[in-house]
Amino acid sequence: MERMSGPYVIRGAVSLPEAELRWRFSRSSGPGGQHVNTSDTQAEVSFDLAATRSLPDVWKERALDRLAGRLHDGVLTVRASEHRSQWRNRETAARRMAGVLAEASAPPPRPRKARRTPRGVTERRLADKRRRADLKRGRSGRDSWD
Repeated sequence: MERMSGPYVIRGAVSLPEAELRWRFSRSSGPGGQHVNTSDTQAEVSFDLAATRSLPDVWKERALDRLAGRLHDGVLTVRASEHRSQWRNRETAARRMAGVLAEASAPPPRPRKARRTPRGVTERRLADKRRRADLKRGRSGRDSWD
């Protein structure tokens, strides 16, 4: 059996450990002619996030927290069946797994600092309001038909 194109980098020097990935293959739905009934092209990869030692502890905690809804007993599963070849579906599933882990383990964004609204912005807004009010006041039929 050929090796995958990996390593699939999560972030920095950390990559998906191939030894901890569990693969399952099944028949894909969709087009494929007679070939589709005889080949297991859908790829499903599982990664035990709760038990892994290959991710830094901080990343692991973040990922466990953010992916809580997707995990089953601490195991993250990703499926790919877009391609007609099992090999390409394996590649897609592994890349997708690395992407999900990278996004889930990323540090939170910096908190936004509240700033005062500049005086010019407020003045422009109020001037526009006055102009609009004058325009609407001018539409009333009070002065026009005397």
